[in-house]
Amino acid sequence: MLIDTHAHLQLNHFDEDREAVIQRALEAGVEKIIVVSTDLASSRQSVALAEKHAGIYAAVGFHPTDCGAATDDDFAEIARLAQHPKVVAIGEIGMDFYWKNVPAEVQQRAFVRQLRLAQEIGKPVIIHNREAGEAILQTLRENDIRKLEGVFHCFSESIAYARQVLDLGCHISFTGNVTYKKSTLPEVAAFVPLERLLLETDCPFMTPAPHRGKRNEPAFTVHIAEKLAEIKQVSFDDVCQRTTQNAIALFKLA
Repeated sequence: MLIDTHAHLQLNHFDEDREAVIQRALEAGVEKIIVVSTDLASSRQSVALAEKHAGIYAAVGFHPTDCGAATDDDFAEIARLAQHPKVVAIGEIGMDFYWKNVPAEVQQRAFVRQLRLAQEIGKPVIIHNREAGEAILQTLRENDIRKLEGVFHCFSESIAYARQVLDLGCHISFTGNVTYKKSTLPEVAAFVPLERLLLETDCPFMTPAPHRGKRNEPAFTVHIAEKLAEIKQVSFDDVCQRTTQNAIALFKLA
């Protein structure tokens, strides 16, 4: 069994064939999928998908580039949705300095607010980091967060940064980015212990080889698992078993 811990199946990229995509995932051995949100509307959609499908779970929250106009009422609604039994995480949350549409201080406030929510309700976080790695760690330090239950998703940082993430107690997940020919991420993946790795597609984005140029989907989790098995010099079954155990434990999946 495989678990795709980060998919955006609620997006309109899947409107024409969403059920077929879910069926292909099952046929590929991807039995559980976490649909991750970026704002209030997508959070509601994620929960609706999770209610409809036994193997689908939801994460709710505001992405750093989508938090600029979020109101207190919006955050209150996220907190309400987070109590749903099929919501297994708060996310994706974090900071993003690649896009310039939301000021850093606004992103930081939303990040901290959602970190506190996760702590209050006892659910892990899914962290988005794009060109904001040090700011994220500094925010955690400033708020006296020394240990954190969650995952740094779509990891694209160095071994040194990975070490700091692991010291926090977090997991690390790679997308199709680890399969790209010129990627330096295989070195980082080799460093991360198997017991701290998760699988994800980040679909419809970050499509792995050999499907680059096409829309990504949960069935392609297989290719990421195959690449990690190659990198870590273990069997495909070992990667599937261990990452599945990791995801079930972190997200408390039924």
